[in-house]
This record gives sequence, C-alpha cells and structure tokens, in this order.
Amino acid sequence: MPKVAVLPGDGIGPEIVAEAVRVLRVVAPDIELTEALVGGAAYDATGHPLPPETLELCKASDAVLLGAVGGPKWDVIPDPNLRPERGALLPLRKHLGLYANLRPAICYPALAAASSLKPELLEGGLDVLVVRELTGGMYFGLPKENDGNRAVDTCVYTKDEIVRIAHVGFQAAQKRGKKLCSVDKQNVLMTSVLWRATVEEVAKEYPDVQLSHLLVDNAAMQLVRWPKQFDVIVTENLFGDILSDQAAMLTGSLGMLPSASLGTGTFGLYEPCHGSAPDIAGKGIANPLATILSVAMLLRYSFGRETEAKRIETAVEAVLGAGLRTPDIAQSGEATVGTIAMADAVLAQL
Repeated sequence: MPKVAVLPGDGIGPEIVAEAVRVLRVVAPDIELTEALVGGAAYDATGHPLPPETLELCKASDAVLLGAVGGPKWDVIPDPNLRPERGALLPLRKHLGLYANLRPAICYPALAAASSLKPELLEGGLDVLVVRELTGGMYFGLPKENDGNRAVDTCVYTKDEIVRIAHVGFQAAQKRGKKLCSVDKQNVLMTSVLWRATVEEVAKEYPDVQLSHLLVDNAAMQLVRWPKQFDVIVTENLFGDILSDQAAMLTGSLGMLPSASLGTGTFGLYEPCHGSAPDIAGKGIANPLATILSVAMLLRYSFGRETEAKRIETAVEAVLGAGLRTPDIAQSGEATVGTIAMADAVLAQL
C-alpha cells in the first residue's frame, strides 16, 4: 500500500493540512496516511523540531505532505539549530536527499485582479515554473561564522550538484514550453561561473530545449517587466528562494502556490509555499488551496497519477471561477469563505 507521512506542523499548518488530507482521501483512498510531529509543535513535545521517529516515518514513506513550521514563539530558542526552520526543514531536505524544489507560479484567470501586475501583462494566463537547487550554496556552505564583529557565509557548489539540478530543469522544460532560463551571477561569483559552464554542457543532451541565461538582478527585473517570457527557470539555492517568492506574488497570493521537493526516484516532500501565518492560526480563514494543490503535485510526481492530479487542479480552478475567495485572495468588497468552506467547495467539484 502506498504510504504518505503527514506533518501538519505549526500555525495554520494543522488547519490547511486537514483539508488537503480530506481531498487526498477522496481521490486516492488506497494511500495510507500517518501523521507525525514536526517544527515548533515537535520541539514543545520532545525538545527537538525533528524527532527521530518523525524522520524514520518519512524515510519509510513514499512521500511527505508538510504544512508549515515556525513562528515567533520559537524564534527565541537560544540554539538556532533547534528553531523549526533550521532544525526541521533543512535537515529534512538533507536526510531525505531532496535537491530539487519545484515551485509553479500560476495566475488563474479568475484571480488576475489580485496580481500586482497590470492586466495586460497577464492576458492569456501566467504559468512559470521555478526549479531551485535545494542542498548546496550559501545555506549549507562551510565555514559559517559570526563572532559579533565579523560574519561569514560560504557559497559552495560542486559540478555534480549543478548537473543533477540542470537535468531536472531541462526535463521539466521538455514537458512544457521547451524554454529554460538559467539564472546566475557569473559576472562576480565563481560558483556562478561553474554553474553557467555546467548548464551549457548539460544543454547538449537537450537539443529540443531553448536555453538562455540571465544574471539574477536582471531576472528579478524581467519577472516584473514581462513575466510571460519565462517558461522554466533553474537556479541555485539562494537565488531560487528569492525569485520563487517574487514569482509567487505576481500570481496574487502565496496562499495559492504549491511546491514539490524532489530527490532521486519518485520520493518527494510537498508543501505550500507560504509560512505558518501565526497571526491567523485558529481563526478558520487560512487559504487551503496551496496545500490542496500540493496534493496534486504529490500524486503527479511521487505516484504518477496524472488523472487524479488534474482532477484536483480542475476542481480548484472551477471553485475560483465560481467566485469563492478566502480573505487573502479577495478584492475589496468581495465576500469571503473560510478554510473548511473552501475545501468543501473543492470536494463538491470533485
């Protein structure tokens, strides 16, 4: 029986994951779901944001569905390695071998008014996929020091790390618009010099994909100036973190955007792009759609169930087309629904 580890986490995590699980049970009732603690909730219960039993459950599963972790309550933990983001998310990615983060930025026609872009820039829809390298770069490079006067972060990449993420980018582009833009800062960073040269080498294996390069500052500008020029963007860890959030906001709300973190094979970790939003936790108004769409990505990438994934995505689009809005995607004067009502609407469509 296929197995999915369910990690609700903190803040609005338990609320949105509960609704995504309802959807998953309807479209894939054969999948076994097992819940475990992670993040601040795990720290409160066990003294560590990633308990050994949670990690073992994830390793024994075929995929992981994660809510969100962290919040002000745990930002004061003296040891930064025990804070939820650093003590749970980064180790999870490393221990599970997750090196490729896929973040689709899709602006649904019904939500065009919620975007910060002019309507003419979104005409015909917006669909950009950011492929971010997850396990290298400045987040993991050593030495990493801070003596109160001088701080050091080290950016390190190996050729093998760049080769494997480049393949993910090219293969994603093959299934979409056959255009890949590689983003770096090769005019000043040696890691980016290696990055660009390596991507050029890998490109020879994908003659059907049009490859282009942009410096990261120009890429940030182009995403706002003319986002529809992009199909797939592949980039390193830090740049991908920043650009994927920027691309997300062009669509109107982080509350709409799913993500997948993949490794070798079919195993993956799936989560919404937004955070734990502790300011609205418990109010029943969080948008569950990013987590529900993450379930669609889970079915597609880890289980190869394209039909079920499409059913979920079509249901979400229909619900938005019918005018249902949680507060984060509502325009002035529009009526809103809560977390459960939005999921109910998706389930009714299914």
